[in-house]
Amino acid sequence: MEVFAEYLEHIDNPQHRARMEEVFGCVTNKFPNLLPRIAWNQPMFTDHGTYIIGFSVAKHHMAVAPEKAGINHFLDEIVQAGYDHSKELIRIPWDSQLDLTLLEKMIEFNILDKEECSTFWRK
Repeated sequence: MEVFAEYLEHIDNPQHRARMEEVFGCVTNKFPNLLPRIAWNQPMFTDHGTYIIGFSVAKHHMAVAPEKAGINHFLDEIVQAGYDHSKELIRIPWDSQLDLTLLEKMIEFNILDKEECSTFWRK
């Protein structure tokens, strides 16, 4: 988690920082083989050099980016959870319940789906 320390220090709102720490801790504990890193000024996790999931902070929400394939695969569950989304990211309002099970399923999907992937992003 030291990789994300400087990023976390720049989150002014203590509740937002705590939620990000919770998410990073959960991902690290559940998926210890993923490599945490900062790229494009955003915290993300990779596996064998390929992108698995990324996060960012906005004023009203935490953004989760499992790539377009991850959003498409879990679209019904994303909508059911009440999260707004675009083609590339999911917006989880700071004041809403965080569905860690859905987050874990998206990560597991990307790990398996990109098992043979040799590029950072899907082609």
